[in-house]
Amino acid sequence: MTAASPDRRRFLTAGAAVLGVAAAAQLWLPGTARAAGTPLPDGVFTLGIASGDPLPDGIVLWTRLAPDPLNGGGMPDAVFPVDWEIAEDERFRRTVRRGTAEARPELGHSVHVDVRGLRPDRPYWYRFRAGDQLSPTGRTRTAPHPHRRGGALRVALASCQNWQHGYFTPYADMLAQDPDVVLFVGDYIYESAPSATAVRRHEGKGEPYTLAQYRNRYAQYKTDPDLAAMHANAPWVVTFDDHEVDNDWAGEIPQDPDKQPHDKFVERLTAAFQAYYEHMPVRATAIPTGPHIQMYRRLEFGRLARLNVLDTRQYRSDQATTQEGAEAPTQTMLGAEQKQWLLDGLYDSPARWNLIASQIMMAETDLLPGEGKLWYYDAWDGYQVERNALLEEFAGIRNPVVLSGDRHLTMISDLRTDYADPDSDVVGAEFVGTSISSSGDQDQDAFHRQWDPLMADNPHWKFIDAHRGYHLFDIRRDGIDAQVRAVDTVLRPQATASTLARLRVESDEPGVRLV
Repeated sequence: MTAASPDRRRFLTAGAAVLGVAAAAQLWLPGTARAAGTPLPDGVFTLGIASGDPLPDGIVLWTRLAPDPLNGGGMPDAVFPVDWEIAEDERFRRTVRRGTAEARPELGHSVHVDVRGLRPDRPYWYRFRAGDQLSPTGRTRTAPHPHRRGGALRVALASCQNWQHGYFTPYADMLAQDPDVVLFVGDYIYESAPSATAVRRHEGKGEPYTLAQYRNRYAQYKTDPDLAAMHANAPWVVTFDDHEVDNDWAGEIPQDPDKQPHDKFVERLTAAFQAYYEHMPVRATAIPTGPHIQMYRRLEFGRLARLNVLDTRQYRSDQATTQEGAEAPTQTMLGAEQKQWLLDGLYDSPARWNLIASQIMMAETDLLPGEGKLWYYDAWDGYQVERNALLEEFAGIRNPVVLSGDRHLTMISDLRTDYADPDSDVVGAEFVGTSISSSGDQDQDAFHRQWDPLMADNPHWKFIDAHRGYHLFDIRRDGIDAQVRAVDTVLRPQATASTLARLRVESDEPGVRLV
């Protein structure tokens, strides 16, 4: 690609109008922002490519230059121009947008291009070039036109991929199922220290605390071939849970405040959030400001579905440790501003389906057989008043469906207004997806011995399972057809996948049923 091309000159002049703020800020014109005299190392595209947050007219394209990914990236301390292009065909004979972005050392030489001016509901192919090095080709897809009422949307729900617990084999099957978009609801990396007995050993010598350490951990995960292939095949919508920072953190409170003073944990949050942004295909609105990052946001898929992506970590109260604490009216998962944003988006929605991406389970988990309650306090059960009030609001929302993760289990439930009353109104459905690899290959008999006796105390559960995998949804106006996709192992690089269960949510009939 040469700057002398008339088409390219017109494109660069249009800059902000075509691309939007994020990419326009990274446009490169000949003679500016080049790494003057600094040679580009070989093998800069080791971490692959990705796309995300699809709009009817736009998409975010991502890569990061890292020839030595597990040792800080291996790039010189200089700015390098990275050309990009996006086309209507895989051979790039019909290129529709192109430009140049800057890979800057202060952002780990990551590149985020917010491309605009695309056509709705169609596939595109994209790639990057740095010097004479060409990235792999990626495929992405824009969202439908805002006023489109029909059509179909295929969504894959994933979460919890622990490098040390196994290979990311479910992504190989996900690739074959060809979803329109992948929704990832947390635990993209794990902060745990390396283990000598792990299936695959974490890099480094301990938990990550600094920016350099978090960069290395993300880089290791990005080298998984099945994960990289899935990133290159469909746009992702991502949010984080706890392990991107520290297990069970809440607000600016770490898991172990006696070992992590507040100022040190704020430094850790700052490093973790910057590394998260550097490795995710998200817009410039997610560029962190110190220990804060804007992650709750809303995406539209025509009039078929509205997706509300939550942040259930930054604004929550610290976890309760008793039933009394869980029932305290001051306990909040979302914080006042995010809660109002969610309710406004649900009530104002023009969509047939109102999807809510929640990192943690919303339906009740009663762990005590018989009389009484014993809740899982890190989930919505630890925030009873806010959760129950939200479920009351669901009674006035059209087709709310919650898509969650965290549990390393499949738990598919009706959402009810009052879990103390099994006959209370059903107001929605929740799909808690199992993990990609976290917890490894579980003992299925042991799982059922532990969890089957709890079914009577949790009659809202429709299906539970402990295999590794993901959920696949085919969303149409009349209903959502869901599949629980599972693999037989994550202890080897290859696995056999199957459908463990099929479920159905009918439009305007709250709840979910096995089919």
